[in-house]
Amino acid sequence: MNDALSITFMTDEQNRRITEDVEREQSRLRNFIRKRVLDEGEAEDILQEVFYELVQAYRLMKPVEQVGAWLFRVARNRIIDRFRKRKPVAAESSLFTGDEEGERFPWEEVLPSPDAGPEALYTREVVMDEIDAALDELPEEQREVFVAHELEGRSFNELSASTGLGVNTLLSRKHYAVLHLRRRLQAMYDEFKKG
Repeated sequence: MNDALSITFMTDEQNRRITEDVEREQSRLRNFIRKRVLDEGEAEDILQEVFYELVQAYRLMKPVEQVGAWLFRVARNRIIDRFRKRKPVAAESSLFTGDEEGERFPWEEVLPSPDAGPEALYTREVVMDEIDAALDELPEEQREVFVAHELEGRSFNELSASTGLGVNTLLSRKHYAVLHLRRRLQAMYDEFKKG
């Protein structure tokens, strides 16, 4: 009898915490996603996926210490997943390939599929943390161009029009950002490919 009461209390406590976390973070998280995903329906789907993962983490008794940071990391991962699904898998296995608008960052080669099991999920988190650290090291102007082009899907012509900078300047900044990411991730990438 005490076990049933204990389980009921735990479930009620989890529900209370989940509700508080969702109410506290929902607006900021929605804005974060909407800045990166133009389609409103797709952005709302991502938001729901993120909150579903939060519920799952609570139900599986996986402690989430910094809920806000965790939610934003999960949202970023889901945005990148959507980005990956729209891009064809690269035919060659080099870490970076060129295109008509400059170098692209091949997320599909760097990030393991989230559906590939627990080890792949852990690997994915480690790689995302490394990418975040590498992006934080970049000069602000390089980081902004990289994020706008790779994550937001904005063209260099669009960026040029909104910033007043020349396309060649933007291409150069993106190129240096890609080179920096490549240096930071190459060793890690080689290790993951071996495994």
